[in-house]
Amino acid sequence: MNKYVLNNGLRVIVEPIPTCRSVSFGIWVKTGSRNEHLHNNGISHFIEHMLFKGTDKYSAKDIAEIFDGIGGNVNAFTSKEYTCYYAKVLDEHLPIAVEVLADMFFRSSFDPSELEKEKNVIFEEISMYEDTPDDMVHDLIAKATFSDHPLGYTIIGTEQNLTAMDSNTLREYMKEQYSIDRTVIAIAGNVDDSLMTLIEKHFGEFKNTGAEQIVEAPGFSSDLKYHSKKSEQNHICLSLPGLSANDDRLYAMVLLNNAIGGGMSSRLFQEIREKRGMAYSVYSYHTSYQDSGMFTVYTGTAPKQTADVLKVTMELLSEIKDKGLTAAELKKGKEQMKGSLILSLESTSSRMNRLGKNELMLGKHYSMDEIIARIEQVELSDIQGLAREMMSVPFALAMVGQKDDVIDGFRRDQLV
Repeated sequence: MNKYVLNNGLRVIVEPIPTCRSVSFGIWVKTGSRNEHLHNNGISHFIEHMLFKGTDKYSAKDIAEIFDGIGGNVNAFTSKEYTCYYAKVLDEHLPIAVEVLADMFFRSSFDPSELEKEKNVIFEEISMYEDTPDDMVHDLIAKATFSDHPLGYTIIGTEQNLTAMDSNTLREYMKEQYSIDRTVIAIAGNVDDSLMTLIEKHFGEFKNTGAEQIVEAPGFSSDLKYHSKKSEQNHICLSLPGLSANDDRLYAMVLLNNAIGGGMSSRLFQEIREKRGMAYSVYSYHTSYQDSGMFTVYTGTAPKQTADVLKVTMELLSEIKDKGLTAAELKKGKEQMKGSLILSLESTSSRMNRLGKNELMLGKHYSMDEIIARIEQVELSDIQGLAREMMSVPFALAMVGQKDDVIDGFRRDQLV
């Protein structure tokens, strides 16, 4: 892995992989729904859409045809804390990908007619999301966890906010947020010595310094949120405080999550689905932010089984808090983590994502040997200590489905 800094201060992270024929190229910007406020929530995601709707040089159709014509992929995504525009192409086509993505990044036209059409596209996206309760409940648990803090906002925003936005609104937000110090170029794949000349050509004139960014760390709210929806299942999430992206205990958290609900051999999956047949989908996950985190358990089950599923979940979490993991679970979890990491090295996309996110959010990178060493250092006492800390406060709870007395009367302090 090599790090370069252009004369304008733009960071470029490169991992040469001469044994493959593809290159993954990404432009990462440290802005997402967390950087928004109540009345412009959704603007980061809207900008992501609009950068594909044409520049002075290329129309939206041109952009699509260029990448289809070279057999490449181009896309983007917005998260709570960052936005990424990326392409994966054959190594010989990297100059085309860089040129087109740079033109989109710096010279998108934000044509008013395209803006209105894309608003309708996002309105349909919102409608699709509202028709998917097993997606909606994850936004609802973020709201129950972080309350009015921007980390509790949805990424997609609201129709009301989007309706009020125009081209100038988007340009002003980009001027504030899309600055040199908040942007990283990440590249992984088969590259040669001409790479930095190519990057300098298209990004050397980047001058925007933006506005000073101050973010406030959230508290943990332990709220209850419910959305009534006629559905065959109740979709339930509960959350506990997690760890920030730079916490030294993050590997202990991953091992704890794997044991609770991170796979088909996890306790939740085995007890709720395999042994009792009370759910098709049951799992847990951990989300890290720059200064906080949340651990979440999800289950989708029939309304008549809601109480039983919650009861079993409480029993499993209490057991882990009181007794921790077994030595066998720790060993299996470590091998699982190492296997996943090593297998991810086979993809230039995964490597590019790791480079971009680490530089943007952490400002540092670990070699695979260093990561494996840190995984191996985790002990059972580390995991149990973390579990006890997580469960020392009432949890947050969210449900989408048919409300009943189970949720209203469910004690959120019973793990404390």
